This record gives sequence, structure tokens and C-alpha cells, in this order.
Amino acid sequence: MSVTLVRPAPERVAERARQILATVEADPEYDRLRTACAKYDEDWTSFMGYALVDGFDIAHDTEPLFPEAMRAMAIKSAVYEMTEGDEEAAEVPVAIPVDEMIHALAAQFTVLSRIQDRTGIRFVHATDREAIGAWDHGDYTHQVYRAAWGPMNERYWFGKDETARRRAAVMAKYEPVGILDGGRRFVPGFATAD
Repeated sequence: MSVTLVRPAPERVAERARQILATVEADPEYDRLRTACAKYDEDWTSFMGYALVDGFDIAHDTEPLFPEAMRAMAIKSAVYEMTEGDEEAAEVPVAIPVDEMIHALAAQFTVLSRIQDRTGIRFVHATDREAIGAWDHGDYTHQVYRAAWGPMNERYWFGKDETARRRAAVMAKYEPVGILDGGRRFVPGFATAD
């Protein structure tokens, strides 16, 4: 059974997403949220998301990637709000590298919870509702983003065909060293072999 999602017009969502982002950025703990995501580098163990970014370097890519995640979250929050809590509709497709930064953002649970409590804004991220690798140029997310903030940062937002191509290239490099299924499995002895 296929479900047809009903989402508000991209222009309406864009307007609300801009308001949401401005509200969150004005919160007294926003800077802590931003810097905490940058410090999450010791725990980032993404074998697929960041590996898709050509020459990814956590020291240089965190600063420009964080706003992309915040914009995506603002879009999700706007859809969630405008659909009266439809989590399925709110889980709009995002580029995989942006989704990885969203995971770093969500890991800042305590400060993010306080920001939500102060602002009344609900952030939405549901792994069981995601369509990994489905984001593409011209889709709903792209339409909303463009209406709200203009062009996307193409370093992190590349379409589904390019995502599939890069995923295949990354997996082909990982498999000979024992990293399988994009980091979901490792050959026996991977961590203990000399």
C-alpha cells in the first residue's frame, strides 16, 4: 500500500522555515548548539555520509555544513507544524551529508530540548521515516529551501544519481579493507588483526 503525502505549498513552508530558523538562532544557547556540533568530531563515525563529500575534512566542513542541517531542520519543523504533527510528511528528504550533521545536532539532546522548550518549536528527525538517498534536485525539499534561502551549497547537496554513484565508489574502496555494507558490517578480525 502506497501512502500519498500531503505537504503545504513550498512558498508557505519557506516563509515559516525562515521564521523558525531566525527564532532558533536568537536563542541564548544557539551558539552552544553550534559549537557542540563542531566538537562532536571525536564521536563521528560516519562511513557513508561524510565519505560522499569530496575531500571531506571535519576541521573545515563543520562550519559550512551546520547551517545546512539547521535549514533542513527548520523545513522539517515547519512542515510538522503546518501539518499538525504529521511526522511522515515532516521527514522530508535531505542529502546524506546534511543528514549526518543532523545526527550530530540531535546528539546535543539536552541543549536542543531546552531550545525547543523556550521557543515552542519542535525539531523533527525520525530515522524510521527517512528516505535515505532520495533527495534530488527539484524535489519538495529543494523547492522549499530555494524559496527560503536561495541556492543550496552543492558541496553537500548533490542529487540522488550522484549520491548512488559516490556510494558505489566508496563501498568499492571499503570492501577490500574489510568494511562491508557501508560500515554496517566488518570482516572478522577487523579490529584485532595486526
